[in-house]
Amino acid sequence: MKYKRLRWPLAYGMLLAVFTVYVLLDAFVIPRSYVVVDNGQSAQEDALSSDVQSGVGSSSPSESDDSSVSSADVTITSDAYDDGNISIQITQYREYDTTIYVAGVTLSSADELKTMFADNTYGKNVTETTSDIADACGAILAINGDYYSARSGYVIRNGVLYRDTSAGQDQEDLVIYDDGTMAVVSEGDYTAQELLDGGAEQVLSFGPGLVENGQISVTTAEEVDKAKVSNPRTAIGQIDSLHYVLVVADGRTSESKGLSLYEMAEFLQGLGVKNAYNLDGGGSSTMVFNGAVVNNPTTNGKKITEREVSDIVYIG
Repeated sequence: MKYKRLRWPLAYGMLLAVFTVYVLLDAFVIPRSYVVVDNGQSAQEDALSSDVQSGVGSSSPSESDDSSVSSADVTITSDAYDDGNISIQITQYREYDTTIYVAGVTLSSADELKTMFADNTYGKNVTETTSDIADACGAILAINGDYYSARSGYVIRNGVLYRDTSAGQDQEDLVIYDDGTMAVVSEGDYTAQELLDGGAEQVLSFGPGLVENGQISVTTAEEVDKAKVSNPRTAIGQIDSLHYVLVVADGRTSESKGLSLYEMAEFLQGLGVKNAYNLDGGGSSTMVFNGAVVNNPTTNGKKITEREVSDIVYIG
């Protein structure tokens, strides 16, 4: 009789455990493809998700060769690239007991600053390493993006609106407009459609903003969720028109402690940025230049290896 009384509670407990495991797998493991992207630009809506705005137009890759250059016009070294349209210089710094990699980028056109999804797919738990995504799109320089699939918030990539659900009115997003201008905005002040209509080419929703109008916009106590004070970090900033810095800091090792948000903001301000934004960090923080990983990405400090991510920001 005693075991009969326990049968239903035990069955309920088992069902609850199975459901919990499924929810966790669905949230963090099981990949779901919503939109397959053609050449990183036009959305094929054959597997359209309910949170992707239907009917949104997509831009096509340029067919013009006006900006192309011959191989004789390209200068490439281990830490620099220049083809007359794109100029990149990688510089390594040592600040705050941390190794920091800065890619100074000057472009002739805002079209050279792009984003790309893992496996060319907007979805859930669709991931690849930063270097693999960079290789697939022929990126000259790439850093990890905002890992949109593990977070809520607006998603606009290469002029296409993929997600218009807000993460909350206090969520700070990075907007890169079609003229290359960067701004940090709050989702409480704009809808995703308003940003798109205003010329947003990219909207990334990690955050927070680090520097706004040349002033540090985070406090020494501010952090991302439950992150440690010192962490590997990835950030992007704008110094002037079509002049950017893409920054990755190593961390979690005896050789490199990592940065707090304030330290990253302070460092970026020292580089002369007008606006700067914090992207996904920790084990995701990766910089790739000419097909090679520049920094030392690690999740726990025990092994130097890339973490798979959902998207990248790249030059090329």
